[in-house]
Amino acid sequence: MPGRGRASFTKRQKERSRQEKQREKAERKAQRKQEKPAGSPEDPDALYDAGAFAEQWALPDTGGEE
Repeated sequence: MPGRGRASFTKRQKERSRQEKQREKAERKAQRKQEKPAGSPEDPDALYDAGAFAEQWALPDTGGEE
């Protein structure tokens, strides 16, 4: 089948490039996972300070009941 043409070749080339990038990304992700600092908490909510959040979003006292 010599009549495939340039478009088909370009599609295959783009697909190979996409797969290669995806593989490299997965490798970097796995490497970051292995190099994770020992002191960091596993739970991202452990960094959440509920008291500070409540203070920041507390409604101001309107003074309606004086």
